[in-house]
Amino acid sequence: MTDAREHLLDWLRDAHAMEQQAEQMLKAQAARIENYPKLKARIEQHIEETLGQQQLLEGCIQRLGSSPSAVKDTLGKVMAMGQAVGGMMASDEIVKGSMASYVFEHMEIASYRALIAAAQAVGDMETQRACEQILGQEEAMAQWLQDHLAEVTQQFLVRDETPGVTAGK
Repeated sequence: MTDAREHLLDWLRDAHAMEQQAEQMLKAQAARIENYPKLKARIEQHIEETLGQQQLLEGCIQRLGSSPSAVKDTLGKVMAMGQAVGGMMASDEIVKGSMASYVFEHMEIASYRALIAAAQAVGDMETQRACEQILGQEEAMAQWLQDHLAEVTQQFLVRDETPGVTAGK
């Protein structure tokens, strides 16, 4: 295997771990959302996309003769748990969670753009196509979050100012 192929494989393992982290974060976030049905529905849709992304990445990794990194996957899940616990402590969890999700989506977008370039460089068209498919899903989620951040924020503020109403989730 060439150095470029080794880098591609390593980055695919990183992406798989990132998607494991995303799955845990999204599931924890969706489980706590009570008063923002559009956001909850979109997150649940993205959980399904994320599971499919993990399968695509596993296929790419296996095609290159390897398997996902158990260590990286576990670390990603642990990081997600820490983020979920930290988010639960904030009274404005829904707004901060939306912002954190927007940032995370852009990290994923950057990762898949790099993977696409690496796959092109080594002539791995199947990995390129898989990463382009995933990239489209990540860009769509980031755009949805961008388009709805103001709405979620305003809903939070109205709920927060209404006596007897839970605003944070």
